[in-house]
Amino acid sequence: MKIVGVAACITGIAHTYMAQEALEKECKKRGFDCKVETQGGMGIENELEQDEIDDADVVVMAVAIGIEGEDRFEEKDEAGRVLTLNPADLIRDPAATVDKAIALVK
Repeated sequence: MKIVGVAACITGIAHTYMAQEALEKECKKRGFDCKVETQGGMGIENELEQDEIDDADVVVMAVAIGIEGEDRFEEKDEAGRVLTLNPADLIRDPAATVDKAIALVK
């Protein structure tokens, strides 16, 4: 399984990176490929390329604000393959988040 995501919180500092780390660790435990773009105080880091988004099984949007480049995910969203949640929810229970993401693929 390949999961890509975007993490962005209101201040773009702590929760953004905590959400990125939580998703990456949970995916690693399960043997999934994962890449998470962060948007916040430092700008866009680890930016997802369109081919990475297209190749992903599912997209996890751990965002509490509007993000740049949201249109890149339209095709996945139309296919029902985008899970959107608050970064705090991902940080609190990354396993449940990944379970919900997997359910979108089945």
